[in-house]
Amino acid sequence: MKNHLEKLIADAVVAMQSEALLPGGEMPAIQISRTRDASHGDYACNLALMLAKTARRKPLDIAAELAARLPESPRVEKVEVAPPGFINFFEAADSQNAVVREVLEKGDQFGRSDLGAGKRIQVEFVSANPTGPLHVGHGRGAATGAVISNLMDAAGFDVQREYYVNDAGRQMDILAASTWLRYLELAGETVVFPSNAYRGDYIWDIAATVHREQGDDLRHAIDEVMQGVPADLPDGGDAEAHIDGLIGRAKELLGEAGYRIVFDAALDTILDDIRGDLAEFRVEFDEWLSERSLVDAGDVAAAIEKLKANGYLREESGALWFKSTEFGDEKDRVVVRDNGQATYFASDLGYLNNKFARGFERVVYVWGADHHGYVKRLLAGAEALGHDPSKIEILLVQFAALYRGGEKVKMSTRSGEFVTLRELRDEVGADAARFFYTMRRCEQHMDFDLDLAKSESSDNPVYYVQYAHARVCSVLRQLEGKQLTHDRDNGNANLGLLTEVHETDLMTVLGRYPEILQAAASAIEPHQISAYLRELANAFHTYYNAQQFLVEDAALRDARLNLIVAARQVMRNGLALIDVTAPEAM
Repeated sequence: MKNHLEKLIADAVVAMQSEALLPGGEMPAIQISRTRDASHGDYACNLALMLAKTARRKPLDIAAELAARLPESPRVEKVEVAPPGFINFFEAADSQNAVVREVLEKGDQFGRSDLGAGKRIQVEFVSANPTGPLHVGHGRGAATGAVISNLMDAAGFDVQREYYVNDAGRQMDILAASTWLRYLELAGETVVFPSNAYRGDYIWDIAATVHREQGDDLRHAIDEVMQGVPADLPDGGDAEAHIDGLIGRAKELLGEAGYRIVFDAALDTILDDIRGDLAEFRVEFDEWLSERSLVDAGDVAAAIEKLKANGYLREESGALWFKSTEFGDEKDRVVVRDNGQATYFASDLGYLNNKFARGFERVVYVWGADHHGYVKRLLAGAEALGHDPSKIEILLVQFAALYRGGEKVKMSTRSGEFVTLRELRDEVGADAARFFYTMRRCEQHMDFDLDLAKSESSDNPVYYVQYAHARVCSVLRQLEGKQLTHDRDNGNANLGLLTEVHETDLMTVLGRYPEILQAAASAIEPHQISAYLRELANAFHTYYNAQQFLVEDAALRDARLNLIVAARQVMRNGLALIDVTAPEAM
């Protein structure tokens, strides 16, 4: 309906311009909004207020003249002009119930649009370091990125879903060193495990596989391993220096081939686990891009050279610094250390260059909130490399705080004391986890209440929505049990009988679905979908509790069945966007 009203207003503007009542040229975007007060109609347009300054006329006069030139429309019952310059539209009754016909006709395509018109967009999300299993914090980023991708697809964009595998850098070396030390323990060495190493049980499992396959071939005496390694924190030393020393000794003693055996065993095992975990969580990717592949292909080096050619690098103390302060960052950033090693940030710039080289017109990053300090530097790097920062969207997802029995569960990847995403799924199910993760704006803090997620009550939002869908299915089973049939054509012919307030309210909510979907895609706000589904479920449950559907009058019965079947379809469409099932019985 909004699109229809925009077209009517646009035609009226053209008519006024042809009469020299409005200046020619480009006009402000026409904005149609739903009214909050039914006495003001169903929709309102504020274009006259936006035109008043350039036209040098009173907005009320412009609104009146626009209203007088609106083309006739059977979907509009009447139009009113209201101070200080609004045009209010009252939707015709036949137009309101037309949404039922449209939903039944379009089915799972209802709500989809060509907003993106095939533009290529990449959504990169999760991208957790493959140093351990995914925990519940990663789950929120996974759900957010997946729903954003689904939204963009429904809005007509050509979407690519990507996981960036951070398989290079220090954290992976810490993982490899941790695995090798556990291997040494299994081989019979007595190891004082570093305070800054990864300690989860999964490290034992990987080490056991390495020991089973390699025997004692990678074994070195612990005294030899510890030669020249700085003291650890408990011994009055530095934890970071200690683990770095152990990494150096591992590389030296094992050699490149031996070290790669341990490194790859840890990487491949954890990455396979992450793939399977996400698949079970209904999150799939089109591409798993390796950071090492970017380094090997020269993407990182090319980005550094481009910064240098553009005059945005400086040298200090043997290191190369990107002049990011010239683009509003708080300080310059190192891209190449004094030892010649490229930094994480350099890899990020190489990755960014790679994205645009693949032809994406827009890129979306879904990061954890702990990466907030990286936003300015990445956008600065994009501009320095010649990319338009407006084509880059960076969403910061707050980690979810998990509560079980009223107690907050602490999480630490290295210590191994965390609740995995798999454990969350096992406890509350993928449906509840996916729905709960997308109920709030991603930048808002979230407390995940396990007790609520498992409850079968109207307080549980996912249960409330799924129960609405199941209730429609139950009505249709009752229809069959009474040996009655549903004549959809007869229902469409008699939609004018749906005049009860609960019926018109439900149709109004159904009509908002395409608007919500476009708004959620435009603003990249997945929470709008779950909020809408709760609103739709509430409208349906209210209708269900107020009216009988299987009445004797076949015309009214079929019309009501059409309405609730349309509601079921929209519930399915919305639930599919957040990858939550639509059960037929509960």
